[in-house]
Amino acid sequence: MDFDYSPKVKELQKRLNAFMDEHVYPNEKAFFAEIAENRAKGDAWIPTKVMEDLKQKAKAAGLWNLFLPESKNGAGLTNLEYAPLCEIMGRAGWAAEAFNCSAPDTGNMETLERYASEELKEKWLKPLLEGEIRSCFAMTEPAVASSDATNIESRIVRDGDHYVINGRKWWSSGANDPRCKVFIFMGKTDPDNPNKHKQQSMIVVPRDTPGVTIVRPLPVFGFDDAPHGHGETLFENVRVPVSNILLGEGRGFEIAQGRLGPGRIHHCMRLIGLAERALEKMCQRTLKRVAFGKPIAEQTVTLERIAEARIMIDQARFLVLNAADMMDKVGNKAALKEIGMIKVAAPNMACKVIDWAIQAHGGGGVADEFLAHAYANARTLRIADGPDEVHRNQVGKLELAKYKPAKPAQ
Repeated sequence: MDFDYSPKVKELQKRLNAFMDEHVYPNEKAFFAEIAENRAKGDAWIPTKVMEDLKQKAKAAGLWNLFLPESKNGAGLTNLEYAPLCEIMGRAGWAAEAFNCSAPDTGNMETLERYASEELKEKWLKPLLEGEIRSCFAMTEPAVASSDATNIESRIVRDGDHYVINGRKWWSSGANDPRCKVFIFMGKTDPDNPNKHKQQSMIVVPRDTPGVTIVRPLPVFGFDDAPHGHGETLFENVRVPVSNILLGEGRGFEIAQGRLGPGRIHHCMRLIGLAERALEKMCQRTLKRVAFGKPIAEQTVTLERIAEARIMIDQARFLVLNAADMMDKVGNKAALKEIGMIKVAAPNMACKVIDWAIQAHGGGGVADEFLAHAYANARTLRIADGPDEVHRNQVGKLELAKYKPAKPAQ
């Protein structure tokens, strides 16, 4: 692949960096302060004025829905073109929402764009694209090891002109957000199908449907991530029209692969932006602090860590760009190994770099709000969208397959 960005991407990078410098970084403290103020008043789940103002500014600047590839609704960028923009947004863990480019809405919008009926697109995709509402993706379950998605037990049962949905989900991203108006739910429509990957389906569930209950918000290392967050959700005899099914019964895994491939590019590039900023903070801090008669930056261990961080970040970036390029050229399925590799490499790299940055700050490192949030985010992404172990197994099997004898023709 050609690692030089196109003029179109360079121009967007310039505009996006300028927006971050002018509007996002100066508002970081105000954003978290507003959430803290709402929490002190008894309700942290109130959308912040800071974010809503930033959204209007991003829209006016033409920096909106950048993630949608080859779409009349977005910027028409490929995965490779969008990746470096995602890195810039990732430098502040909360910033992507300002551009309507945050999870799980990006994945849900892509899913609706590709697989929903025109009626569903009009009802749900349109307000999501405008940033008027938010959404939730309900897949993971507390009762089973959801890293093997064939374990999922929730049921979607046909009853005349409706489907009846029952199940308990958790880590349902965005479920607690009062702006969340729609779920995309994964469950079994055909649990007896001998093909385990044909048992599952995905269906659209309006948030206000009777039987949908938000059980509790789930904290990550003590952070509730309000006003968005992650929830445990209960679906009890939830009835939705048959027309809400996406693509048809038994197509859930097919949809998941189409949804999760681009999502992993987004997550990994945001992590690279996060790690870059952690390295910047590490360098700035160690140049100022003196220990044993000289700046910490001049201590051999610090120099080694700074050099290793630089190497690891650049390695991860090239891996992710290569995966994005392959997805654009040969599709998600053919790029399966490359997608699995980045999902292991990027979160592990970010965890290590952020950990070194924390260490370089001394006691202040564990109190630093940016570093604490960054580490919690990076560590979580070693589990979210498939844990390291699953991706390593997949990469290992694909690598071994090159050395196994070909099966004889039937």
